Amino acid sequence: MSATQQPAMGESSIHPAGESTNGTKEWQEMLETEKAGLVERVYDLERQVLEHKDEIVCLKSTLADVLRRLATIDNAYEHSTSGSGRGGTGTVAGGGGGLGASHSTAATTAGQGGIGDSVAAGSGQNSLSSKSFRFSRNTLTRLNSSVEEKRFGRVPSRVTSSPSRIKTTLAQKAIHYSNGSLHSDSLSSHSISPAPSPSPKQPNASTNAHHALLASSGMGKRWSSTGDFISTPGSPSGTGSTGSMSRFSAKSLLNLSGHSSRQGNSHPYVQRKNDDDEYVKLYISGRPIVIHIPEAQLPTYDLTKVQPAPNRRLRLDWAYGYRGKDCRSNLYQLPTGEMVYFVAAVVILYNMDEHTQRHYLGHTDDVKSLAVHPNKLLVASGQCGGTEGRESLPHILIWNSVSLATLNQIGCGEFTGAINCLSFSRADSGNILAAIDDSPDKIISIWDWQKKEGGRKITETKCSVDTVVAVEFHPLDKGQIITIGKNHIAFWSLDQHGMLYKRMGVFESFEKPKYVTAISFTQTGDVVTGDSSGNLAVWKRGTNVISRFLKKVHEGPVFTICALRNGGFVTGGKDGLLLLFDDALHMKADQIVEEHFGAVRVVAQGKGSQLLIGTTKNCILSGDFTLSLVPIVMGHTDILWSLSTHPQVAQFVTGGKDRLLQLWDSLSHSVVWSKDIGEPIHSVQIANGGEVVVVGGGTGRWSVFDIVTRELLATYTDGQDVIQCMQFSPDGNLLALGSKDNCIYIYQCTKVPHRFSKIGKCTGHSSFISHLDWSKDSQVLRSNSGDYELLYWNPTLCRQITSQSTVKNLEWATQNCSVCFETIGIWPENFDGTDINSVCKDGEEQFLVSADDFGKIRLFSFPASQPKSLSHSYRGHSSHVTAVQFMHDGVRLLSAGGLDTSVLQWRVV
Repeated sequence: MSATQQPAMGESSIHPAGESTNGTKEWQEMLETEKAGLVERVYDLERQVLEHKDEIVCLKSTLADVLRRLATIDNAYEHSTSGSGRGGTGTVAGGGGGLGASHSTAATTAGQGGIGDSVAAGSGQNSLSSKSFRFSRNTLTRLNSSVEEKRFGRVPSRVTSSPSRIKTTLAQKAIHYSNGSLHSDSLSSHSISPAPSPSPKQPNASTNAHHALLASSGMGKRWSSTGDFISTPGSPSGTGSTGSMSRFSAKSLLNLSGHSSRQGNSHPYVQRKNDDDEYVKLYISGRPIVIHIPEAQLPTYDLTKVQPAPNRRLRLDWAYGYRGKDCRSNLYQLPTGEMVYFVAAVVILYNMDEHTQRHYLGHTDDVKSLAVHPNKLLVASGQCGGTEGRESLPHILIWNSVSLATLNQIGCGEFTGAINCLSFSRADSGNILAAIDDSPDKIISIWDWQKKEGGRKITETKCSVDTVVAVEFHPLDKGQIITIGKNHIAFWSLDQHGMLYKRMGVFESFEKPKYVTAISFTQTGDVVTGDSSGNLAVWKRGTNVISRFLKKVHEGPVFTICALRNGGFVTGGKDGLLLLFDDALHMKADQIVEEHFGAVRVVAQGKGSQLLIGTTKNCILSGDFTLSLVPIVMGHTDILWSLSTHPQVAQFVTGGKDRLLQLWDSLSHSVVWSKDIGEPIHSVQIANGGEVVVVGGGTGRWSVFDIVTRELLATYTDGQDVIQCMQFSPDGNLLALGSKDNCIYIYQCTKVPHRFSKIGKCTGHSSFISHLDWSKDSQVLRSNSGDYELLYWNPTLCRQITSQSTVKNLEWATQNCSVCFETIGIWPENFDGTDINSVCKDGEEQFLVSADDFGKIRLFSFPASQPKSLSHSYRGHSSHVTAVQFMHDGVRLLSAGGLDTSVLQWRVV
C-alpha cells in the first residue's frame, strides 16, 4: 500500500466509526422518545380501562337496584294477597313465632340458573341464618329471561380472643336461640343479620337434594357479578326456606327444653317456702329482696310455670347516629343511591332521596371498619371483640349490599384486637382482602375471602409497632399494598407464593411527620398522602420516595383525601376546611365546616358534584363547594345517659355526657333542635303537658327548658350529687327527683309550667336512687336504689310506707323499677344487679322491655312475674343500653346506647 493511500485509508477507517457513534445516539434518543410515548399511551389505556370499569360497575349496580325494587314490589304484592295477619304463625322461612307468614327470609326456588340460582341461597348445617330476596316463580322467570346472573353502672369489659371464654354448650345455644338473638323477624324488615346455627340435626333428603341442586348450578363462583346476590351453600348466611323453618322449629324446641329442664319447685334466686306465703324472695347478687304477691295473683302464682314470650316481635325501624369520632374510611356512596356507614353494631344503608334506611345486623359488637368491593355491591365490615362466646370474637363479615345476605365470616378466632382497617384488592377485581388487627403487634393479614367458609388466610405479618390508620391496595399494580400510620408509610408487595415484602417510605430532606394520616391515588397510579402537620406528599408510582411535597395545606392534621371522578381531589382536616384540588394538585376552591359539627373526618363523593362529609362530632353533612353544607345525620359524641318521650306527639329528647340536649322527631327521623347546656346531662323528663323539659345535672342542679324555643326557664338545686332520675305523677301535680345522695326530692307543680314548689325529701335508701314509678292514682311512689332496695313512699308527706301489704295491689302508671313483682322474670340466674339498666312497659300493658349491660333489648309479655320468663332478644347496640322507653302510641320503642352514643328506634310488629 502506498504512502499516499494511508491517510485516505485512515480517514476511511475513522469515518465509519464516527457515523456509528452518531447513529447510536440518534437510535437511543428515538428509543427514549418511543418509550416515553409508550408510557403515556399505557397510562392513557389504564385510565380508559378504569373509566370503562366504572361504567360497568354503575350498570351492574343500577341493575341491582332495579332487582331490589322489583323484589320489594313483589313482596308487597304477595303480602297483600297472602292474607296472613300479624299474629299468624309463620309458614315460610323467617316467620318464626308470632310473625306473619308473608315475609320469607330466603327464596326457595333452586332451578332456573342465573338470578334464580343466586336468589335461592342454600344453607349448610352449620351456616349462619340470613334473610334474602324472595321472588315469585313468575318474577324469577321474567328476570332469568333477561339476566344471566345484607348508664347507670359499670361498662362491661371487652374480650379479645381468649378461647377460655367461649361458650358452646347445647343448653347455652338453646337459651341464646330462644330469644331470637341477633335478628329482628318482621313482616317488612330489611334488617338482615346472621345468627349462629342451632344444634346439629339430621338433614332430610329434600334438603340434601336442594343443596346438591344449588351446588351444581355454579353458586361456588367468585362474587364479582350483579347476579351474585346471595351466599353460596354452606356460607354463614345462606339458608333456604326449608332450612329456615327447621331452624325456627328447632329453636323453639330448644327454647322450651332449655328452660323446662331447669324448672323445679323453686329457683336458686327466687324462693317461696310455702304455697301459702304471700311473698317471694328475689336474690340479686346474693341479697334477698322481699316482694309481695298481689292478691289477684295468689291463687294461681306458681314458680314452676313458664311464661311464654309475646307473640309479636320488634323490628329495627331507624338508627340515629354515626361513628366518626374515632373511625376512618367509614362513609361510602353506593351506585344504587344509598350511602353506607355505621354506628354501634349496625351498618346503615341510607337513601337520602327516599329518606329510608336498611340495616345490616350481622355484627355482635362495635363495627370499627368498612370497605366496599370494586364491584360496588359487596361490603366488608370488621368488628371488635365482645363478651359472649365465639360469635363475639373480632371478625370480618362479607355481605351483599342489595340482599343484605352474609356471604362469609372471616377470621373468627384469628384476631386478637379490633379490625380497624380493611381494603379489597382493586387491580384483580377484589379477589383478596387486607385487614389490620389492632393488637399490640398491629398484624396485617391477607385473605382469600371467597375460599370456603371462613375464608383462607394467605399470609400475615407484623405491620408496625405503632398505630396503623389505613391500609389500601394499589388500584393499578397487582399485589401492591400501602399502610400508613404513626411515624411511617410502608409499601408492601405480595408475591405469587403469598409472601409479603415491605419497603419503608423515605422522606429524605422532607419533613418527616409524626403521623401519616390520609391516603389516596392519582389516575396514573401515584400515591398521595396527608400528614399530621397539614402537608401533602406525592409518591411516584412504583417508588418509595417523594416526588412532590405541598407544605402546610391544612392547619393541623389532614384526616382524609377523596379522589374525585374527574381526577381531582378533596382534602379535609382537623381545621374544618374542605379544599378542592385539580388533577395536578392545584387548589381551586375551599369550604368551611361549621365548628359545632366538628372537624372533617372523611369525605366521599356522592351523586354528581355532591360531597358527603363525616365529622369528628358524629355528623354527616351533604353539599359541595358552591352551596352550604346541610346536616343529614346528627348524633351524640359521648356517653348517652337518658331519654324521654313526648306524651302527646312523636318526639323525644336525649341527653348525655357531651352536654347536648337534643329534641328529635321520630317520624321525620331528624333533630328538631340541639342545645349545649354547659354540663353533663344525667336525666331528662318531658312534663305531662309537653310544654317543658326537665334536665338533671351532675351537681344537684336541675333545669327547666322550653320545648319549643329551647330557652332556659328556671334552675333549681337539690343536694350536691347527680340527679339520677325524675318522674312526673300521672295527674301532673307532682315531680319526684331521685338523687345520687340517696334522697328523693318531691316538688309540687304549679300552673306555670316551669315553676315548682318544694314539698320535701324522702330519706331511707342506703344507696343512690336508680328508678321511680308513680301509682296510677298519683298517691304512692315506689323506688329502686343502687343496692336493689324496693321502697314505697307517701309523696305528700315524704314518708316511707313500711307495710308492703298495703301497696301490693296498686296499679302503676309506669314501669321503670327493675326490681318489683312485675319484673321478677327478667332476671336471669347469676346476673349482677347492675346488669339490667332500664325497663319499661307500653301503654296497653302488653309488653315489658328490658335493657342490659350487654347491648341487648329483650321483649317480654307483661307482667314478667314468673322466674325466667321467656323473651325475644334483639341486638343493635354495642355498649350497655342505658334507657328504653315506648313512644306515646305504644307501637314504637326507643333505646339509648351508652358508649356507642346511638339511639335505636324499634317497631312492634
